[in-house]
Amino acid sequence: MYRFEFIYQLIYTEMLWKIAWKNIIHKPLNTSLCVCLLIFGVAIISLLLLIQHQLEQKFERDLQNIDVVIGAKGSPLQLVLSAIYHLDAPTGNIKLEEARKIMKNPYVKEAIPLAFGDSYMGFRILGTTEDYLNKYNAKFLSGSIFSKSMEAIIGSDVALRSGGQIGSTFMGTHGDSKGGHIHENHPYTVVGILKKTNTVLDQLVLTNIESVWQVHSQENAHQSQLDTIHASSLDFDHDHKHTHDHEHTDHIITADSMEITAILLQYKSKMSALNMPRIINEQTNMQAVLPALEINRLFYMLGIGATTLKFIAGGIMLMAGFSVFFVLYGRLRERKYELALMRSVGYQPRHLFSLLVLEGVILAALGYVIGWILSRIAIHFINQQAENNHNLQFGKEWIPGEEFLLILTFLIGIISALIPAWQAMRLDVSEIISEK
Repeated sequence: MYRFEFIYQLIYTEMLWKIAWKNIIHKPLNTSLCVCLLIFGVAIISLLLLIQHQLEQKFERDLQNIDVVIGAKGSPLQLVLSAIYHLDAPTGNIKLEEARKIMKNPYVKEAIPLAFGDSYMGFRILGTTEDYLNKYNAKFLSGSIFSKSMEAIIGSDVALRSGGQIGSTFMGTHGDSKGGHIHENHPYTVVGILKKTNTVLDQLVLTNIESVWQVHSQENAHQSQLDTIHASSLDFDHDHKHTHDHEHTDHIITADSMEITAILLQYKSKMSALNMPRIINEQTNMQAVLPALEINRLFYMLGIGATTLKFIAGGIMLMAGFSVFFVLYGRLRERKYELALMRSVGYQPRHLFSLLVLEGVILAALGYVIGWILSRIAIHFINQQAENNHNLQFGKEWIPGEEFLLILTFLIGIISALIPAWQAMRLDVSEIISEK
């Protein structure tokens, strides 16, 4: 008995789906209007959620417990974006002698110097120390760390784009522009290729700071000082830091004109991280910036714009809900005789109610699926532009938060169909048939 009841319900359910689909495609223009509104609303919200989520993840991964960024005076946000995320031009250079005083401060736990000014195929060439690699837990796919000037390590994205291999050579381009002056007399040799880290390392070419100085020696009239530079004699570590096996040497470059671009600092205590920047900003010609604070401000500003767009997209989806309601309600008046016939051949009131709700669900499903696909197509084109300008790539996978958008879309479809469905369930079959 129960088995036959189950088969009966299954047949009716299948028939309802077929009837609902035929009703939807019966008037394609009305259906297209409803679906298009849902598509645009879903696409905009899904695109914003995807970009916002992945930007937050990227900025959090690349921050890596960096308490303070030291650089030339200028825009604090520009300094953070250039020194940590490599998304902007630097604010200028700072003197090596002044930088070393800060790096050797007893309250500093870790200090990583950065020097840049060139690029390769749009990827920034960064002069730094081994500590920078350790900070991002870099692993080598092949090769090893640079041991002398003009040796370079390339990130996974750089290797993929350039096809670089161990032993291959390349020349840097002045600045971040691909059309800048090429330093033909100073080729780099690839000695290491990094595994994918999903951090800023993937888009960088890493070398030692001496290499950056050497490439720009003639431009900056430092050739005489560079004759005394040796990789083994340069030491940017603090006196109190014992992460290397060699003894601390005093053979540090003393040339006042030597410069680096920025320093990434991690302090021993949070109190020091809050107090020291104020002293640096007031007593030196450098600026100290708390990157977490600047990034929070950035996301606050971006969040205002994103929230506004989400409200606009939500309004579009609300209009889509009203559109679904008017379409289904208008069709109900046209289909009274058809629904009455369905009742006369055995369909129950609950079947008619389910039929109208199914139509709302199908419209919502079409809007969500096509809207979601459209958002990923948009990401594809955004990636092309972002990769060319900033070497950024956004993934196309499902992200947390999109399940709420899915639920919202189906709720709009169901709620919009409730009143027409209720009216369909209360039709007077005998009166409608007698009118015919």
